[in-house]
Amino acid sequence: MPSKLDQLRAMTVVVADTGDLDAVRRLQPQDCTTNPTLLLKAVENPAYAAIVDEALTWGRKQSGSREGVVAAICDRLAVAFGAELARIVPGRVSTEVDADLSFDTEATLAKARAIIKAYEEHGIGRERILIKIASTWEGIRAAEVLQKEGIDCNLTLLFAQAQAQACAEAGVFLISPFVGRILDWHVKAGGGPYTGETDPGVLSVRNIYASYKAQGIKTVVMGASFRNIGEIEALAGCDRLTISPALLDELAKAEGELPRKLSSDGVAKIAPLPRLDEKSFRFALNEDAMATEKLSEGIRAFVKDLRSLRALVAKHLDTAKAA
Repeated sequence: MPSKLDQLRAMTVVVADTGDLDAVRRLQPQDCTTNPTLLLKAVENPAYAAIVDEALTWGRKQSGSREGVVAAICDRLAVAFGAELARIVPGRVSTEVDADLSFDTEATLAKARAIIKAYEEHGIGRERILIKIASTWEGIRAAEVLQKEGIDCNLTLLFAQAQAQACAEAGVFLISPFVGRILDWHVKAGGGPYTGETDPGVLSVRNIYASYKAQGIKTVVMGASFRNIGEIEALAGCDRLTISPALLDELAKAEGELPRKLSSDGVAKIAPLPRLDEKSFRFALNEDAMATEKLSEGIRAFVKDLRSLRALVAKHLDTAKAA
């Protein structure tokens, strides 16, 4: 019998959640997604020194404020790693807009367009890239504009039905509802123990998937942020799942039958839900304590890692100048 990973590939597009080029080559996912946390780990890996050195050499030739140069080098690194990933995977690569722009629509638009331009300079077209944006009201509005410009988006840090509905209404290409972080919140709140079938993160993704299919929404649902393979198995059949190398390896070794859990077959169609305006979106999100807390926490965590990345780049620049 095929491994559970091979069975999963037969019903779901498998995406690697990593910036580790060697892991992507070994695991051969369809797509790849990164974030500041994963990029920071990759930059600290000596195996990728050549990519880092190229970006630093380029940065030393740039004019402007120190802060601006450091930020530009970080952008160049993100695209450089993304370009390497795009040469390995046959599908899409997600590249994230800086998390500290999560509440600034215009700045998000400018950054996204700059990322696409940088990829095009590497010979990689926009059809290979997903711009990853936090699922704030401002981020969703930016994604709506980008989608109309032919720039597909991946809306991340998504924890609530209101976020999913607003993304669909904006015509977003793909959403990444988080599973493990929802579980974390409920466990911390004293819930559980949970199985794959009762896991609140799993149930959230299933509800979003069912709502989309019932309304005939084309936005891709890509479950993310997994804590164990039980969560992944419980979402077999989802449009896409982005999975860490460690859990992909575990699935590759796992034996036994993997039944499909999600399918659009036979779903009763319903009329689209009423469109969310800004007030109703913010109120619905505010009513969901878990989603409100995890969205804010996620943005803070990504900003922290982005600042760490910038500090590391600045340190490399200072070392080079001293030499």
